[in-house]
This record gives sequence, structure tokens and C-alpha cells, in this order.
Amino acid sequence: MTYFLFILKSAFEDFYRNKLRTLLTSLGILIGVASVVLLIALGLGLKAYIKQQFESLGTNVLYAMPGTMETMSRGGPGNSEIRLDDKDVRTLKKVRNVTAVVPFYSKVSRVQGSIDTKTFEFAASTAEVFDVMSLDVEYGVPFTKSDVEKGSKKIVIGPKVAEKIFGSASNALGKTAKIDGQAYKVVGVVKAKGGGGLGTPSVDEHIYMPHTAAWSFNPTKKYMMIYIKAADETVIPSIKEEATKALLKRYKKDEVSIIEQTEILNTINSIFNILNSVLIGIAAISLVVGGVGIMNIMYVSVVERIREIGIRRAIGAKKYDILWQFLAEAVLLSGIGGVLGLLAAGIGVLALQTLFPAYIDLPTILIALGVSSGVGIVFGVMPAKKAADLSPIEAIRYE
Repeated sequence: MTYFLFILKSAFEDFYRNKLRTLLTSLGILIGVASVVLLIALGLGLKAYIKQQFESLGTNVLYAMPGTMETMSRGGPGNSEIRLDDKDVRTLKKVRNVTAVVPFYSKVSRVQGSIDTKTFEFAASTAEVFDVMSLDVEYGVPFTKSDVEKGSKKIVIGPKVAEKIFGSASNALGKTAKIDGQAYKVVGVVKAKGGGGLGTPSVDEHIYMPHTAAWSFNPTKKYMMIYIKAADETVIPSIKEEATKALLKRYKKDEVSIIEQTEILNTINSIFNILNSVLIGIAAISLVVGGVGIMNIMYVSVVERIREIGIRRAIGAKKYDILWQFLAEAVLLSGIGGVLGLLAAGIGVLALQTLFPAYIDLPTILIALGVSSGVGIVFGVMPAKKAADLSPIEAIRYE
């Protein structure tokens, strides 16, 4: 233990004498570790956000949608020519233990309020959408079943929509919003649920309207998806089986699917895992560059300290003493870069959390420190061996 403490003390003394070199050498590792950790943190945050959004719907919701899970997992569009309609809604309502069937059509449009015009996504559905999506109306009232039957041009908007185009939620009530030039009356503002950021809109930035009031945007009267709410979790398997059989009387096997939340989450997670792996691989190049930098600096350090190495060998230092000394310096350099990279990533994550639920977990910290130390070992062995192999006599004579 005393031996290794002496090695560490010698390494830190050399770092102190060459503070700028130490910082610059560790910079490559710092950038690499910070990049990798930030990408992992963003991936974790995105997974958490998507999971949170699905869980907010409850665990007893299924989805009828075009295509299959296989086409979606491969990034394909599924059967884009297939769209569900009111006949499918009526079919699904006949399935046992189903408490609600909610058609869903969405579109991104320019929305004009009293103080500004912004782009938002609207969701056209039935009055049951608020119950199925666990949305609470904080100001005003939701549109009703009667509004859907009449095709009333009424909308319920998210709090961020209200703030951006009307100034506040209370100001929005009773006002008219123009969606692609068509006037809709704001009858309610939903309670904030958070989420979103980095280009991902939250439910707070959505607009909800009766699907019958959106026929001008959806002239084919087709739906992108149908939500199916089960009486409870226990009946989900039977509903899925019965609903699938009912839809397959009209569609081919690969044209439509009944999907559970867990299936969607698993598919999304697999896609993000592949994407994360690619991005982390790209960021890892910075670690390799940093490692090469450490190797080069350590080679220079060997040349600069040849006489010192010779003197140490002459007074009794063994080859392994010199090897350990230079290897320890390389590992510590990369370790310092790793710690600084983690700190930089931590600051970046704190800044991002105002927009997005990014976070760093313990495995990420351990991986980052382990990789940075491993880079020091891999790229520090050759310079350390070169130093240890120097002849004491030749080293002392070196000018």
C-alpha cells in the first residue's frame, strides 16, 4: 500500500509541475466522457418521458392501428393506405368488457389567437378522450357528446397553447382561435401535465376538438388510431383476442393490429437502444482521440525525463517501478478527464432538465469512469514500457 501511495504522490507532483499540460491532455477524455454521458442521459430521459406519457393513460388502454408491430419496429410506415373508420369504431364497441372506444385523428396546423399565431398539433376525437387520456379540464368545460353529434366547432386547449396565443388560460376562455383559417370557440383549458421539450410536444401543447368538427381537415373521415379502454387490466388479453378477430373479418392480418402499451414501449425502447448505440459509438471516437493524445504526451514525457529515469534506475529503481510510475500517470490523467467530463455532463443535464427529463444513473457514472480509466491503461502501456526498458547508463548520458 505504501508503495502505491508513493507512486500516486509522484504522479500528482508531476501533474502539479505541469498543470497546463495535464489539463490539455485530459481534455480529449473530458469531451469524450461528457458526450457519451450526455447522450445516455438524453436517451434515458426520452424513455422515461415516453413511458410516463403512456402510463398517464392508465394500464388498461389498448390501441387499434394500421400495420403490425414488426413494421413499426423496423421503422416502416405500416400500411399507410389503411385507415380505420366509424365502422371499426362500432365493431370495437361490441367487444366484451370494453368501456370506451375513442377514434383519434391528428394534424399539425397554424393556430391564430388574440395575441399571436403558432403551430400546434390538434387531436380530433370524441368526448370520451378526456377520460381515456386522463385529462382534467382546469378552466371551463370539456366539449360534450352532444357537441360531437352536432359537429360543434368547440375546442379544449392545453395551458401552453393558451399562454402562447392568448396570454393566459383565463384569457383564452370564450375566445375564438382560427385553425388554418377556420374559427373554433375555446370552451376549456386542460390542467398542465408537463413533459415535452427538445422538439417533443407535451399534452400541454395540444388542442382537442370533436372529430366531427374536423371533417374539413379529414375529408376521408378516417382515423389514425382508435383507443380501446378496458374495464380493468385482467380482461386485456381477452379484449385483444376478441377485437383482433373482429377486425380481421374486414382486414388482412398485416393490415391492422390491436396493441398493448407494453408492446409499444418495448418497440420504442428497442429503437432507442439501437439509436443510442450508434450515437454513443460516434461519441466514443472522442475517447479514442483523447487516448491517443495521452499516449503522445506520455511518450513526450518519457523523452523529457530520460535522465530522471536513468538516475532512478541507478539508485535502485526496478523496471516495474518505472512501468508503474508512468502507467499510473496515464491512468490518472484519463481519470481526471473522466471526472471533469462527468461534471461537465452533470451541468449540461441540469440545464437540459428545464426542457426535458434527462438524468444520469449510477451505471452510467460507473461506465464513464471505467472507460476513461481503461483508456489510460490501454494507451499508457506502450509509453510506460518504453520508459521501463531504458538502459540506466544510456539514460544518464542522454542530453
